[in-house]
Amino acid sequence: MITSTIAIVLVLGGLIFFHELGHFTVARIFGMGVKAFSLGFGPKLVGFTSGRTNYKISLIPLGGYVALAGEQGEEETDFPPDKLFSNRPAWQRLCVVAAGPFFNFLLAFLIYWFLALAQGQAVVLPLVGGVLPDSPAAAAGFVKGDMVTAIDGASVDSWTQMVETIRAAEGEPLQVVVDRSGEKLTLTVTPKVNTFKDLFGEEVTVPMVGINQAGQVRYEPIEGLGIWPAAQQTWYMSAVVVKGFLSIIERLIPVESVGGPIMLAQLVHESAQSGFYSLLAMMAVISINLAIINLLPIPVLDGGHILFFGLEIVFRRPLNDRWKAMSMRVGLLLLLLLMSLAIFNDVRRLLG
Repeated sequence: MITSTIAIVLVLGGLIFFHELGHFTVARIFGMGVKAFSLGFGPKLVGFTSGRTNYKISLIPLGGYVALAGEQGEEETDFPPDKLFSNRPAWQRLCVVAAGPFFNFLLAFLIYWFLALAQGQAVVLPLVGGVLPDSPAAAAGFVKGDMVTAIDGASVDSWTQMVETIRAAEGEPLQVVVDRSGEKLTLTVTPKVNTFKDLFGEEVTVPMVGINQAGQVRYEPIEGLGIWPAAQQTWYMSAVVVKGFLSIIERLIPVESVGGPIMLAQLVHESAQSGFYSLLAMMAVISINLAIINLLPIPVLDGGHILFFGLEIVFRRPLNDRWKAMSMRVGLLLLLLLMSLAIFNDVRRLLG
């Protein structure tokens, strides 16, 4: 429990820090005044002041913020007019706001890059972890523990390669060579076209034989610097998260699956029990989720501000203050409803 608690604090604290570091870094690059850099909200626990910026850790660990001079258009006595956020061009303000989510994507990329260099490329072995009853595989004689080595004379090195070969057969009989406790056996199996719902609730029709993977992996050395595999993994996971959000909106995935801080803590706890690399991989996934959530066009989130500044660039004038204030109230209400739903689902799962 001590290890998991430390992991939760470090992971969530690191994600918040990196997000706010994005806002802070770009604001500094543009020469804007920064009044405060805080991890957490509420009363200050510890901190120090450097220059005109107050760096602190605050009591409520549910986020963080970077307070920019003139952020709300207010008058400032500690900063000259050219340092004020509100006096800068809309494109600079947009860049500062977008830097937070961008840094979360960057953090995920850096984690995947480190994992690629440290572990290599993960390849799932074509090892049978289970055989579905009344399936083509059961009829062909597959058993748990069989290692598929070849299909129709072509060698098979990974679970992905095996699945692609089975699907390419389009229901034709296959000669599958398996290694069963050191003995080579040839089994004839005819894939059956099945329709099922995938992770996002969408119906998928594919040829299947009815075996589950054992989940064992091997790690192969990365060619080059590992930058491209890290970028691919970041893009892939981002696409998965976006598709997940769209599936919730389309009701393909039930809203009961939405989770909040308790669910995040549980995921970090489980990952910490699996080891350091698993914890880092989970941190990357959460960082991508945080980035995409912040890009939602809800006024109180970064995405809402990006929308405002984008419209200001297009129309070449600031948006109406009254309209902005009204949309901020609606956005805050919507965000509170989403947070309430997430916490409600967390508590229900915990009690259940």
